[in-house]
Amino acid sequence: MAQVIMNQLGQGRFDAFSAGSKPAGYVHPLAIKTLKDAHFPTEGLRSKSWAEYEGQPFDFIITVCDRAKESCPVWPGQPVNAHWGFEDPAEALGTDDQKEQIFRKVMTEIQTRINLFLTNEKISR
Repeated sequence: MAQVIMNQLGQGRFDAFSAGSKPAGYVHPLAIKTLKDAHFPTEGLRSKSWAEYEGQPFDFIITVCDRAKESCPVWPGQPVNAHWGFEDPAEALGTDDQKEQIFRKVMTEIQTRINLFLTNEKISR
């Protein structure tokens, strides 16, 4: 969700990529539904390993799940590293409605952090 939100709200200022240490092999259907319900684009989304980006330079590395912080590889250059610890909505338990609520909550939290990041990025330029 963070990739989509950053690319949309960043309006071309950033190229965001999403990947993980142990990709599920699919994008969670509730992530797709949550993004679509919020009118974000979902075309072309896929589950990826960060090995796909090995050796690629980045300006910023932002981990978003608590487990990612501990296992994130070292990237070339000197990217700014940040960790935004969000609950992993894919691990939510409960009814379908309860799971959807968790996905919406996490999406809202991610969107708030990205908006703050983009605001601070404008100030620092």
